[in-house]
Amino acid sequence: MIDADTTWQQACTALAGGDYETAFGVLDSALDEAMPPEKGPGKAARPTAARICLYLGSLHALYGDAATEQLKTALTEAQTLDLATREQPLYLALSAELDARTRGPDAAPPAGAVREAADAVVRFHALCALALAEQPQAALDLHLAADELPTHLRWRLRSWQADCQEQLGHTADAVHLYAEAAHLAGGLDRAVMLQEQAALLIQDGQAEEAKKVLDSARLLYGSKQAPQINANQAEDEGLNLATWHYLRAQALLQMGQPDPAFEMIREADRLERQHGTPGYVVALLRGQILSHLGQQEPAIAAFEAALTLAEDGDRPYANHELGVALLDMDRPVEARDRLEAVLNEADYPYQPEVLADIAECDYRLGRMPEAQLAAEQALAQGAVIPASLVLGSVALDYFQLDDALEHYERVVREAAPDSRDWITGHQMAADVMAQQGFPNPAAAVAHAQQALAHTPESDDWHGTLQDLLIKAQGLLGPQDGRMLN
Repeated sequence: MIDADTTWQQACTALAGGDYETAFGVLDSALDEAMPPEKGPGKAARPTAARICLYLGSLHALYGDAATEQLKTALTEAQTLDLATREQPLYLALSAELDARTRGPDAAPPAGAVREAADAVVRFHALCALALAEQPQAALDLHLAADELPTHLRWRLRSWQADCQEQLGHTADAVHLYAEAAHLAGGLDRAVMLQEQAALLIQDGQAEEAKKVLDSARLLYGSKQAPQINANQAEDEGLNLATWHYLRAQALLQMGQPDPAFEMIREADRLERQHGTPGYVVALLRGQILSHLGQQEPAIAAFEAALTLAEDGDRPYANHELGVALLDMDRPVEARDRLEAVLNEADYPYQPEVLADIAECDYRLGRMPEAQLAAEQALAQGAVIPASLVLGSVALDYFQLDDALEHYERVVREAAPDSRDWITGHQMAADVMAQQGFPNPAAAVAHAQQALAHTPESDDWHGTLQDLLIKAQGLLGPQDGRMLN
């Protein structure tokens, strides 16, 4: 006679080794044997078969959005076999997870009794439901230790907890939890968790650390720890390896290495095409890398490809990048059309930067009042550096030198040292001081020296800055290093 809990333990043993095919086989075979006959006595078998359906539902739930129909079918079969199943904590937890996966924050949260159930697997699915319903703190508050769970759910618990910390903006905690998840996982699952950790490190500006994590993840591809059982697993590995190359490209670009970053993004694109379909994020990053390499026409083509591939929520990002690329090519009319489309997206998080870019378009089109107004709005909303650059240009055109200097010195203070904006701020501040007649030659020397240190001799600015430096130093010369009586 089939025992549902014994069958579940057999399935968990297979799952601990990553053998999902065997786990499904164990549960399916047990369900066939436990199913009551169409005729004759069979009522005693119904609760057992219903329970096995719930365990199948738990397994289907691990596949996320790709298996919502299978999870729904398992729950329906379970309650059809035994109506009392609808009161069981596992049924309620899985139903809450399905509801959250389908309706997001509109889903009803699992009941308190489900969150406090004795069965750790029940509490795991309740936590998943809360995380999917965008209630990360409630999910983190749910008491659940990894060692209470079957092996195959332990790393997943840490992954869900990391996701919740990420939702709350606790990046360091999420990075730590993804590292724990990787430690508990094996094979390709470990690689994926390391890549999640690396993605957060890149987002946090820790590209060097992300690169080390990615180095560890790369060793797991094609390893004996991740045997390929079927074509689907081979495709999964190929797509995850595409993600690895995408993240590596991001890290290299952040480290100021666009050439090797381009090689990485090319490989990511090749793998995506080989194992699935081209992705929006890969096309977008390809455009960003090409922009850094000064290849604006191919960059625009990449951004247009990203726009074609983007879903509604991603389109503003692609349009913004496309607008900036067109602006870099001095095509302000086309750029402004793209940027205006983004400005109409109220939920886009970089609205101040879009306003500053529109201000730059207006400036290049000779629409000074409009440029100044948009730049002032962008500055007030937090886009300090791009807005200040536009305001400095407008002030110069109006020959308001004191205002122009104030804007460029703000750029120097706010921009990252050695960045393009930081260098531009120093260049323009030195130039404005020269137009003022060097009222503060020491400050002019400082700006010119900083700018010269990062301006190649082939740049027209190099000669201009050298002349400014000589003149400013000449004004300082009689007092330089001398004692006054």
